[in-house]
Amino acid sequence: MMETKTITIEFFHDVLCAWCYALSPRVERLKKEYGDKIEVVHRSFALAPEPDGIARIFGSKEQGKIEILGHWRAANENDDEHRIHAELMAKKDFDYPYSTPGLLACKAAELQGGNAMHEKMFNRIQKAHMTDCDNIADFEVLKKCAADVGLDIEQWAKDFRSDKVKQMLDEDLYRAYQYGVNSVPTLIANGKYKLSGAQRYETLLRWIEQIK
Repeated sequence: MMETKTITIEFFHDVLCAWCYALSPRVERLKKEYGDKIEVVHRSFALAPEPDGIARIFGSKEQGKIEILGHWRAANENDDEHRIHAELMAKKDFDYPYSTPGLLACKAAELQGGNAMHEKMFNRIQKAHMTDCDNIADFEVLKKCAADVGLDIEQWAKDFRSDKVKQMLDEDLYRAYQYGVNSVPTLIANGKYKLSGAQRYETLLRWIEQIK
C-alpha cells in the first residue's frame, strides 16, 4: 500500500488530444480511489499552437483532418466508453481547430476555480470537440462550455483575452519543455516519474504503487 505522503501528478494534455480524452476518466478514477494521497494538477500542452498549425504539421488542413480522424478512430477503441465520434466530425465543414483558444479557455477557468475548474472546463471542451464535434476554435462554443461548468461568463471572457492568462499558458508550456514532455497525454509524478500515452487503468495503478 501507499505511504501517507501525497503524490502530485501533473497531467499534461491538449484539448485537441483524443488520447487525453480517453485517459482523463482513468485519472479521475485514480484520484477518487486514493483520495487525498494523490493530487492531480492539470497542465496545458499545445500540439498545434498557431491557426495554421494543422496545415504545417500535415502539409494541408484537409490532409491534417484526414490523418487526425484516423487517430480519433484508434483512440475511440482505447476509450472505455467509446465517446469519440470521428464519422460525425468528418461531416463538419469547418477547419480542424488549433490548440490555443481551448487552452486559454481552460486557464481562464482556472482563475475562477483553481485546478478543479481547469479540469471541469478541459473535460467540457473535450466533449464539445470529440463527442459533440463542435468547433472549439469558435469563441461562442467555448463561451457555452464556460456557462455549462458554472463560470461567471463576463469575468471569464475578460480573463480569456488577458495577458495574465496568456502568461499562465506560457508557464505550462515552459514547464512541459523543462520536463522534456513532447507528446500528450503525459503524467509526471513528483516532478520526475513520467508515464506517457492513454494507459489502461491497471497500468496507472501499477505506476502509482511503484512511486514511494
